[in-house]
Amino acid sequence: MKKLSHVSAKGKASMVDVSAKPDQLRIAKAIGHITLAPETIQLVKENKMKKGDVLTVAEIAGIQAGKKTSELIPLCHPLQITKIDVKATLDKKGVTVESEARCVGQTGIEMEALTAVSIGLLTIYDMCKAVDKSMIIDDVRLLEKTKTDVR
Repeated sequence: MKKLSHVSAKGKASMVDVSAKPDQLRIAKAIGHITLAPETIQLVKENKMKKGDVLTVAEIAGIQAGKKTSELIPLCHPLQITKIDVKATLDKKGVTVESEARCVGQTGIEMEALTAVSIGLLTIYDMCKAVDKSMIIDDVRLLEKTKTDVR
């Protein structure tokens, strides 16, 4: 089993020192889903939710959240994010939220991509909770992460 990178020799939480690592282009993609009742899907599709345009608000919320990841997750490094894209797509069972986050830096950006998806889904939950008590958020996961030398 690999050693946990965020735990000190004494078993205490510790932020990883990335100062010796080279800058690289880092890209992460994440996805998640929220299952909605058929009536809720129809309301979202027709843009008739009282709180407004569910898909657009979820996308914006995801972008905002991705940018604040290091403020939300204690051991995440603040990153110079160059791009976060969040797409919320209505499907037969609910909404799929996908994200892609990019940065040039010394550590990965997967937590930002996952945070963007998670908050996008929670925003949908918040906007639909008055009409749907059966919503299920699931299958939030990292699809891919890459790093490429920039020099």
